Amino acid sequence: MENQPGTKGLVFNEPEIWDKSCNGRCAMSLPKADVKRAQLDKTLVGDAPELPQLSELDVVRHYTRLSQWNFGVDSGMYPLGSCTMKYNPKTNEVQASRKGFASAHPFTENSYSQGSLKLMYDLEQYLKEITGFHAVTLQPAAGAHGELAGMLMIHKYHAKNGRQRSKIIIPDTAHGTNPASASLCGYESVNIKSGKNGILEPEDVKAVMDEDTAGIMVTNPNTLGLFESNIKKIADIVHAKGGLVYGDGANMNAIMGIVKPGEIGIDVLHLNLHKTFSTPHGGGGPGSGPVAVVKKLEPFLPVPRVIKNKDSYEFLTDCPDTIGRLHTFYGHFGVLIKAFSYILSMGAKGLTNASKLAVLNANYIKESLKETLNLPYDLPCMHECVFNDAIQKEHHITTMDMAKRLLDYGFHPPTVYFPLVVEGAFMVEPTETESKEDIDQFIDAVKAIAKEARTDPETLRRAPFLTKVTRLDEVAAARKPCLCG
Repeated sequence: MENQPGTKGLVFNEPEIWDKSCNGRCAMSLPKADVKRAQLDKTLVGDAPELPQLSELDVVRHYTRLSQWNFGVDSGMYPLGSCTMKYNPKTNEVQASRKGFASAHPFTENSYSQGSLKLMYDLEQYLKEITGFHAVTLQPAAGAHGELAGMLMIHKYHAKNGRQRSKIIIPDTAHGTNPASASLCGYESVNIKSGKNGILEPEDVKAVMDEDTAGIMVTNPNTLGLFESNIKKIADIVHAKGGLVYGDGANMNAIMGIVKPGEIGIDVLHLNLHKTFSTPHGGGGPGSGPVAVVKKLEPFLPVPRVIKNKDSYEFLTDCPDTIGRLHTFYGHFGVLIKAFSYILSMGAKGLTNASKLAVLNANYIKESLKETLNLPYDLPCMHECVFNDAIQKEHHITTMDMAKRLLDYGFHPPTVYFPLVVEGAFMVEPTETESKEDIDQFIDAVKAIAKEARTDPETLRRAPFLTKVTRLDEVAAARKPCLCG
């Protein structure tokens, strides 16, 4: 590659902010006090905190330089498979920052919060229409939280029917949080392997489904990026034994506007707004993981619920079969505004096209690199494709070596060593927001690295070279971590 987005310019070093402190410097001018100065009782407040003393210029440069060490989706392509790190239109941030929303207080009476309540109610209606379910709650704070909500409702459903069950079926292509969510509800995980084509076979589900099994948790599309085409047959098998089907909808961004999970046998589904509906992902939150359910599970939804009463909107808390409250107030309202803004700005056609482009981009990468990297499942994929390092092992180059080298080419590495069903996995998800030019750059970078694996493997094993820090001793970091700060 003659041109690539990796940096060769200045990478500023920056000391800790305490090391920059100098007595007498102050980054701001405080207004003159309009009350008399009073001595605080130290027994109540303790000693004043020791803070660094910096000029405004010191502060600005410190945080600017630190920000230049970071890599984010606004900097370049972030092809993490199973995570959907796509670009978020900035208009969504503008809407969430509007004073009427940003300044709304959760303790405000319903009569003074009609705009906020209407937004949440309408968002639920849109998500119902997109997914094909009877009811939706926006309360869960993230995808895994939505999983837990779904499993709690399944647990309470069986208890309400007079016989609790003890097991949940979980495929090897499920998201890793699925068994954790099931365990928190007291269920034992029954693991089953996917078939030779990377999807579940109905016969394998039938062999383990019995009257002690509460249901199955299916990630669809699964973590191999493949659509579970037998899902309707599998749902029929589970339902015939009185079980329920939980759908992990984290990968809904591949089928939005094309498939309605509520119409193909799924009973409860969580959505990741940060994956499918363009709200921020990463940084520790906040997130949002709405849950959609079929009619028979509606009584178990968490409270409060937003309802429409004639021409007004209000919270409903009188639900005797509810699993209770899952989150303070009603969830992460600011995140909900961004998802609502995204849906309105895209419209039905735009949402469908987003899924089509996500699938197109992933298949373009799959076809472009399947002679460069090994492709364990050479099938049409959905939103992501999974390669591995089988070809490069001949030169003693691993997936990790290639991932590290990608940093020098200006790309965040894809997901590595997941899903576990593929040894040495190299999972790529381009999302719908990347242009063909940027995807071609990524493809060229991977091809260049594969060539290096053949011609200069020793250098490749020492990469990266252009980053703030070079190859770290990960074994030493794991065995002797520095935890002192």
